[in-house]
Amino acid sequence: MKKYISRSLYSVLLLPLAVGMVSCSSKGVANPAVPETVQGVALIQIHPQTVPDIFQAIGTVQPAETAQLAPQMMGTITAVDVTEGSHVSAGQVLARISAAQPQAGLEQAQAGLSAARHEVAAAESGQSLAASTMQRYEMLHRRKSVSAQEYDEVRQQLQAASARLDAAKANETQAQAAVAQAATTVSYTQIRAPFAGIVTKRLVDPGALASPGVPLFTMESTGRYRLEASVDESSISSIRTGESVPVEIDSIAHKQMTGKVAQIYPAADAGSRSFTVKIGLPNDAALRSGLFGRASFVRGQRTSIVVPQTAVLHQGNLASVYVVGADRIAQLRYVTLGNNVGKSVEVLSGLSPDETIVASPNGRELGGKRIEVQG
Repeated sequence: MKKYISRSLYSVLLLPLAVGMVSCSSKGVANPAVPETVQGVALIQIHPQTVPDIFQAIGTVQPAETAQLAPQMMGTITAVDVTEGSHVSAGQVLARISAAQPQAGLEQAQAGLSAARHEVAAAESGQSLAASTMQRYEMLHRRKSVSAQEYDEVRQQLQAASARLDAAKANETQAQAAVAQAATTVSYTQIRAPFAGIVTKRLVDPGALASPGVPLFTMESTGRYRLEASVDESSISSIRTGESVPVEIDSIAHKQMTGKVAQIYPAADAGSRSFTVKIGLPNDAALRSGLFGRASFVRGQRTSIVVPQTAVLHQGNLASVYVVGADRIAQLRYVTLGNNVGKSVEVLSGLSPDETIVASPNGRELGGKRIEVQG
């Protein structure tokens, strides 16, 4: 009797559990999830296309002109008129060196020139008098009114006067050269900007001793910059002097400029096996020396997958597109992008030929949704 009651009780306890299991199983089968349908979405089927074979060369923005300014004479710095970052015009005085001794030398040379000019004036007067005397004696000599000895003496006096004049003029020329040299020495007491630009380094203060050849300033031109890019030896044959190339400066966001190849170094760097290419840049107030940039060069054509830029979703450094399968369900797929081709962009990996993608998600969340073709 006890055994029968236990079995009955066990059966009663198992019955609700079995019913629950059947109920749960029935719910999973009877109610499958139905994907949401999205209408008005344009789809495109991708095919390989012929695109330019573009490679990029990275480099650094450098000024077209740069100079280290050093004095040509020794002396004490008496004034410094600029600081680092000062914009200067061509010929502007940047610093001054004590000019007392050079100025004294110039005044002495000018005095010597003045004396030489007086000497020339006296010699010209003497030569003029000797010439007049000679003319009179020539007339008297023809009339036999003077002796041959008197005539010869007057002629010798004229020759001597002419020699004195030539010597005086030579002294004047020498004195003029001395003045020019002294004036040049005085000009060395002013350190001037060789071109319009900006002072990037100031290496001297008033009171310091300037020495020939020791730099006082470093400056660079403004408004004229170039990108000095490194190009691998395998690609250098694709570049021509004078060709226009697109250039991107990373710090100038969303701005592409057109540069022109100005110079190709004839020899490669022995360590990197690369050539330096100088690309002239247009005037832009945002350009500064030292900025990082990249130039794009075309070396032929190749076949690649290209999609509209509107089809690409960006999240940080990741790029993705919505791929639509045969079941019309959109799935998000990450891709690796290459170069821009007009309003399209090259896809290096993540897509296969003949796949279908959403042409322009326009910020909509389409993952897992059924796409109804536009039109």
